[in-house]
Amino acid sequence: MGGQQGPAVRQAAMAEQVLADGSATAAELAERFGVSLMTIHRDLDELERQGIVRKFRGGVTAQPSGVFESNVQYRLKTMRAEKAAVAEHALRMVEPGMAILLDDSTSTLEIARRLRTGEVTPLTVVTNFLEAINLLADQRGIHLMALGGDYDPLHSSFLGVSCVEAVEQLRVDVCFASTSAVHGGYAYHQEQHIVSVKRAMLDAAARNVLLIDHTKLGRVALHRVVPLSRFDLLLVDDGASAEALRDLDEHKVRYEVCATKGSDDRAGAT
Repeated sequence: MGGQQGPAVRQAAMAEQVLADGSATAAELAERFGVSLMTIHRDLDELERQGIVRKFRGGVTAQPSGVFESNVQYRLKTMRAEKAAVAEHALRMVEPGMAILLDDSTSTLEIARRLRTGEVTPLTVVTNFLEAINLLADQRGIHLMALGGDYDPLHSSFLGVSCVEAVEQLRVDVCFASTSAVHGGYAYHQEQHIVSVKRAMLDAAARNVLLIDHTKLGRVALHRVVPLSRFDLLLVDDGASAEALRDLDEHKVRYEVCATKGSDDRAGAT
């Protein structure tokens, strides 16, 4: 299949297969892409360096780890129907004339996709997510403010002290954000440099809305971001279990359950 392809194209196709199937052996990939095992191992070394796959003896896996879940290519492919349902619900809160802030999550990216219809304008959109910037850069009626900082290719976003400082100069109507995990009245994320930017974003908004898919409920990650009380509303898809929703009730979290139009049985990531 891939003998005539350049390495970058072949590696992208390889990553897509592993993400879809969950795992693959080097022999399977060599046969599928029509290249030698030595070439496959070089490709897998590069994909592992990028954080897209995890190698094991004889192959690779898409089994999530903290770093793996952060990879934007992985996040773009997971829980699509659930993220779409939550984004559709969130969009009802956006009105013409507003200034909104979108973090670098693929959950809020679904909001950006829907803003391309041009139904909610004029609108100011502030974001540090390159994927969202590219989506909205040529959209009429949207004043796009791109937050600068240190570019992080793993997340496809701009982070660091300069990004935090840029956020601190702003005041928006609503911040839409997501995190890796929600448990015991707190939102969590596995990476500290992401946490500092998210906290600054929440401080910059009059209202904060947390978008999550149901797989994040009942989980923890390395760093506490903020108490769930910092959010005016939590939106989750209808895959959430009764037990997980009871935990939200116990911590007096205001939430709404969003109906999905389809399903995806793979685990979600921020």
